[in-house]
Amino acid sequence: MKSWSEGTDYSVSLVTSPAKEKGSVFLKRKNEVWNYLPSLERTIKLPPSMMTQSFMGTDLTNDDLVRGSSYEDDYITQQAPARPGEICLLHMPKENAAVTWSKVFSCFYADTQLPKRMEFYDEKDRKVRVLEYHEVKTLGGRLLPTRMTLTPLSDDKLGNKTVMSFEEMQFDVEVKATTFSEANLRRGR
Repeated sequence: MKSWSEGTDYSVSLVTSPAKEKGSVFLKRKNEVWNYLPSLERTIKLPPSMMTQSFMGTDLTNDDLVRGSSYEDDYITQQAPARPGEICLLHMPKENAAVTWSKVFSCFYADTQLPKRMEFYDEKDRKVRVLEYHEVKTLGGRLLPTRMTLTPLSDDKLGNKTVMSFEEMQFDVEVKATTFSEANLRRGR
């Protein structure tokens, strides 16, 4: 995939492989999300109910890809108990927030403040997946984890995991406003 973003409100992701999905594009503009499917030559606006669905058969959800929910806007965050060398936060949904998780527990390395892991809980307070960050490297002049492993913990997905690796990043690059338009989405760029 190749992705462009402006803050947390605007993003475009272009699928470059596998061949079956190549050319699919996801567009996020504030709280709206669209998906262009080249095989159908059609753009679909994703309803909120589809945000919890699997992204292209992975363990990621559509919400994970486009960050439909916001920790700042949708959750109340407080400091949580942590192991030595970590800073941990507990994110609890605000009343009436349309979010997937009943709580999210996130930990960061105390020295670098880079993410280390996140744990996601369902409405029955069961830990249902863990996201771990690895391979800290410098990309685009910034120190970042370049590999993320998402492991679902539900019985029907035991043994599954989805790994995302970042090969290149650029920051503070000017992106044209038209990049985040529906017309650009249909062009698959």
